[in-house]
Amino acid sequence: MSNKLIVALDVETAAEARELFASLRGYAGMFKVGSQLFTAAGPEIVREIVAGGGRVFLDLKFHDIPNTVAAAAREAVRLGVSIFNVHAMGGREMMRRAAEAAAETAEREGLQKPSVIAVTVLTSFDASTLGDIGIPFMPEAQAALLARLASTCGLDGVVASAHEIKQVRSVATREGFLVVTPGVRRRAVANDDQRRVMSPAEAVRAGADYVVMGRAILSAPDPVAAAREVHEEMTRAEGAAAV
Repeated sequence: MSNKLIVALDVETAAEARELFASLRGYAGMFKVGSQLFTAAGPEIVREIVAGGGRVFLDLKFHDIPNTVAAAAREAVRLGVSIFNVHAMGGREMMRRAAEAAAETAEREGLQKPSVIAVTVLTSFDASTLGDIGIPFMPEAQAALLARLASTCGLDGVVASAHEIKQVRSVATREGFLVVTPGVRRRAVANDDQRRVMSPAEAVRAGADYVVMGRAILSAPDPVAAAREVHEEMTRAEGAAAV
């Protein structure tokens, strides 16, 4: 069975990230480096984790003109990350150029090509939030629309709430198409600013390839114990789903 847990290193310093990587690597299949840590510590923390044998999901949600995003995609490949993401709302040309740049750079430089995935609808969004920015759809419909577009642009998957996995799978049927699911919370933990959430086991049973967890683990009294419990819960759920 694969390790579906991605631990979000949403911390303020490289020192905190190193400590968490060292203590949690036995239970995490991958570590997410997002805007907070990348802004504080830069690309060097990504290189350190990769050099230490860790896999990195670079969660910077690139969203810009196609040429700029293609350039960022090339640099993500050179960092050695396993996954990086772009915003599907950046449109067809931007996503296509990002996927092409990643593939071309990996082939030309003899590097491993990361999976390029697209953010559909943030898990902090609901129908009201979408309406505020002029999108007259429910989150599930918007996520499905953007997942279809990402698939046709050659991307390797999407970031989507576990609540949208069924709709995403119905429109993005290409074999190996990934669904990375944030908004996953242990039952005893408050939802904070996430609105469309599930537990780790529920997300796995719904068909998530990876689940991303940050505060639910990092804010626990014992993060190692919390990560172990989540890993075991997900492993049981994956085993039950395979029967």
